[in-house]
Amino acid sequence: MFEAYWNSSLDWNPSPIVALATSVDQSQVAAAREDGSVEIWLVSPGSVGWHCQLTIHGNPNSRVSSLVWCHSGSRNPPSARLFSSSIDGSVSEWDLFDLKQKVVLGSIGVSIWQMAAAPYNEACFIKHELQHVGNGYLNDKSNDAEDEASETSENEDDDSVELHEVSVVENPHLAMGCDDGCVRVYIITNSDELTYNKSLPRVSRVLSVTWSPDATMIYSGTSDGHESETSYNFCLSIYRLSQALRFIRCWDAKLAHEIYRITVGLGGLGSGLELCIWSLLALRCGTLVSGDSNGSVQFWDSQHGTLLQAHSLHKGDVNALAASPSHNRVFSAGSDGQVILYKLSRSDDNSSKGIKKWVYVSYVRVHTHDIRALTVAVPISQEDRLADERDERIHCKEKSSDKKAKRMRRKEKPISFSYHKWAHLGVPMLLSAGDDTKLFAYSVQEFTKFKPHDVCPAPQRVAMQLVHDAGVNEMPLLLAQASYWLDILCVHTKSGSVTNMGSSSHGALATTDLLVRVKSKASRKIICSTISASGSLFAYSDHAKPSLFELKRAHGRSGWTVTKRQLPKKLPFAHSMVFSCDSSRLMIAAYDRRIYVVDVGSSELVHTFTPCCEEHDEEMPPSEPPITRMYTSSDGQWLAAINCFGDVHIFNLEIQRQHWFISRMDGASVTAGGFPPQNNNVLIIATSSNRVYAFDVEAKKLGDWSIKHTLVLPRRYQEFPGEVIGLSFPVSSSSSTVIIYSARAMCLIDFGLPVDQEDESDLINSQDSVIIKKLQNSPINGCLKRKLKESSLDTKLSDRKNFEFCAFRDPVLFVGHLSKNSLLIIDKPWADVVRTFSAPVHRHIFGT
Repeated sequence: MFEAYWNSSLDWNPSPIVALATSVDQSQVAAAREDGSVEIWLVSPGSVGWHCQLTIHGNPNSRVSSLVWCHSGSRNPPSARLFSSSIDGSVSEWDLFDLKQKVVLGSIGVSIWQMAAAPYNEACFIKHELQHVGNGYLNDKSNDAEDEASETSENEDDDSVELHEVSVVENPHLAMGCDDGCVRVYIITNSDELTYNKSLPRVSRVLSVTWSPDATMIYSGTSDGHESETSYNFCLSIYRLSQALRFIRCWDAKLAHEIYRITVGLGGLGSGLELCIWSLLALRCGTLVSGDSNGSVQFWDSQHGTLLQAHSLHKGDVNALAASPSHNRVFSAGSDGQVILYKLSRSDDNSSKGIKKWVYVSYVRVHTHDIRALTVAVPISQEDRLADERDERIHCKEKSSDKKAKRMRRKEKPISFSYHKWAHLGVPMLLSAGDDTKLFAYSVQEFTKFKPHDVCPAPQRVAMQLVHDAGVNEMPLLLAQASYWLDILCVHTKSGSVTNMGSSSHGALATTDLLVRVKSKASRKIICSTISASGSLFAYSDHAKPSLFELKRAHGRSGWTVTKRQLPKKLPFAHSMVFSCDSSRLMIAAYDRRIYVVDVGSSELVHTFTPCCEEHDEEMPPSEPPITRMYTSSDGQWLAAINCFGDVHIFNLEIQRQHWFISRMDGASVTAGGFPPQNNNVLIIATSSNRVYAFDVEAKKLGDWSIKHTLVLPRRYQEFPGEVIGLSFPVSSSSSTVIIYSARAMCLIDFGLPVDQEDESDLINSQDSVIIKKLQNSPINGCLKRKLKESSLDTKLSDRKNFEFCAFRDPVLFVGHLSKNSLLIIDKPWADVVRTFSAPVHRHIFGT
């Protein structure tokens, strides 16, 4: 019988998301967190989960105020660059290749509240593209799939292929709204610094800024209004009214003079004197949208500056606006946690176009706290057709040949699986994020029909490593990495058989005792950490340098001591670290894209690897992306180093040479990997496309199991809920199993067993396969989905099949083997995490 031990006592404090931006090709979303880090998420269609492709740890003392992802127009073809503004008045570029933050504009002395990139004309590079704007950010992208069904006779939801010409900006321009009342415009060049272009006349604090679709005008949201007070003896009521009025200004982008101003502030909550215009949005239809601190979303005629409609549906500040690619739908979000949809309609009259009217449609609330940012993205990555679509198409063919054929009645799928019904290639999706640290995806076209998809069920999970048989105390040790310290904990278990693994309440409990806590020097943020197989050595790296420590039991056996060990001087800081199996060597994957091998005993650098694609390139300067994951074999011969984009480098530690280079599989990133104890020549990796590969390292080839099964994995694994975050191998050298887990579920794979015969009708072929088999309604799969909804799964491993699943009720942070037949599972109820957040600003709690 299988035993699982659960623990929920570890602290988990994810950081709020303060800004979002979509990449130029709309396939990636950048999310900036309050702790200074930026995550790059790969937009996912279908049922395969989203993937956090990169995490860049920036300056935690410099809070990001906005993100902009834009072209670098002087390059041919143009490339995308990611910039962020900060409250301290600086602008940074986020290098996605070297994984570092580069300051391209030093502090200007005042806060930068928002940045906006001028629209870029891609007509000469990519044809048939549309523009979309989101949260002060504008880019172009075609969209054939959105609004497939026309809802009006005028086909106002049509997103057909259309080309919109805009001004050519050879070197893209950035407009920055500053706290001193200026809108500053800078030019993006190929240099490491922004080039100053101009400043618009100073007015008062500029909180929001955006460009017109043709890049000829700049709109700024200010908080002045004191201009209406002409004398000290002015009537007090008039003075208070003036303090409640703020302006939206329209500027000529070329001549830098004011064209007109719009008075804002009438309506809404109207409870405060300090009204703030937090967000602006300029649409191709000639409408300008504003969101303010009164909870009002107002639609203006951008040509004349007149009010079209005003909606005061938010119960707090409106922090973000976004529009669909067709610009006929607008979304607003704010401190009340709501995302509200407005739709463009035209009144019936004798004119050919009618009168534009923006009407309220509905709202969705899934966030528990303030929403800070919105953006729109479009999946463009390749995906296999979904099983339900194949079933429907095959059924239609059968029906055409035999009209009397009846379609098999199926049980309705739970709403938690509705994401794959609308998230397809080319179909736009809205994303929201905020103080609850979560990222949610919505259908733009069917906003209220489907439940939002939780993109990251375990944001910024705690990095952990388990030593199942530590020599220092003959008990399992757990290394837990927090932002500014490391905890070494001793794990205690109490024997108990587990037959139901869907909830920690049905399993035995594990307790942890804190042995030592090591804080980083000068409160620098920890990037990575590792612990040796014996548990006596551990190391971490911050942004300054790596550090090595030794753990010993104190004299008298009443406590523990930590001694700092020396490392070679001038070692760069690391993205990843790992010990050899015998703890004699420490491998450091540094930010300079080299791997340093340090002898722990002598504290000397014994070798430096330079990852490369070809063997003869090893002596060349580093040219490959940084290494972010490393795994060693238990015999100490092999080191697998995986870069941030999914390429695998295999090094032979005995002869100190690169042995093999494995290009990324199916263009997917590697999410987890390792060498099983029973075969040191086999490397197992899991990818973001929900595939598992077994490589024969010594023979430099794909393993026999993968050749036979990788492209025909069971459908239930292809629809694995959540992103795979880890692997765990049994301690026994005779076992051929591995547990692959995400925050939502885990799957037991036995490489000694073939894919079950009854699963042959439940296979998903590779994307290149022409033959598509009809999928049957497998009882196993149906049971899985039903149990996932109920958050419990009866798992009987004594009579198991291959690819056995177990769903989790609460987000799981770590799964590791304690022995051949026992697991340690670290989870945390999300409600407990939410209690650690600051209270929502404008959410009323009943009974208070």
